[in-house]
Amino acid sequence: MGSQLTPIAFDIETTGFETDALVTVVGFSLPIGCRVLLNTGGRSVDEAAMEHRLEETFETTLKLSSHQSEAELLEAVTSFAAESLTPREYLLVAYNGERYRNGFDLPFLRTRYALQDVPWPFVDLPYADVMPIFQHRFNTQLGDGAAADLETVYETLVGRGLTVVDPFETSQEAVTAFEAGDFERLIQHNAADILRTRALASLAERYCGKSDFNLKSLTPTACD
Repeated sequence: MGSQLTPIAFDIETTGFETDALVTVVGFSLPIGCRVLLNTGGRSVDEAAMEHRLEETFETTLKLSSHQSEAELLEAVTSFAAESLTPREYLLVAYNGERYRNGFDLPFLRTRYALQDVPWPFVDLPYADVMPIFQHRFNTQLGDGAAADLETVYETLVGRGLTVVDPFETSQEAVTAFEAGDFERLIQHNAADILRTRALASLAERYCGKSDFNLKSLTPTACD
């Protein structure tokens, strides 16, 4: 991978794990800052005020857009990807987004995109999951023998070089926040994860070989 591809981290938030659960947030960490898209479920938000507070929290540029439904959110993600992610030399990365026989974000998105009948966003864009890299190419074992999660791997290997403030300890808190309309903390949680993921991808570039990234294409067969 080296200097040829620039990692763009992404992460999603949902209302659960079932096939009828909804996507509530899709976030991307780019070289110029964060781009976050929010499904408000028909509720209103003050985008400008929320952007300002979140930029102060993370000390980085953050662009927010709100959408009234999941279908509108997914359509906006597809438009954003077409305008901003391809055909540039970017590499989409995630932490447990999609791995061999496992992963969450991409399988969940495929189901929701299919059910909403919205065009797939990631065309002509390579993808790599950084979770296996840190499982197999770094020592991330905890004292109890369990493999570390994203937050712990970040804190262990990167430390506090970035301003990353996550208000949640569990994924269930993100579900509760959406239901309660606590959008700012929900977005803060998402932004924390994409910033951590991008920092880890950059670290892996420094210490791992290109083959360790195990790049794959996300372009659907019908688009070839």
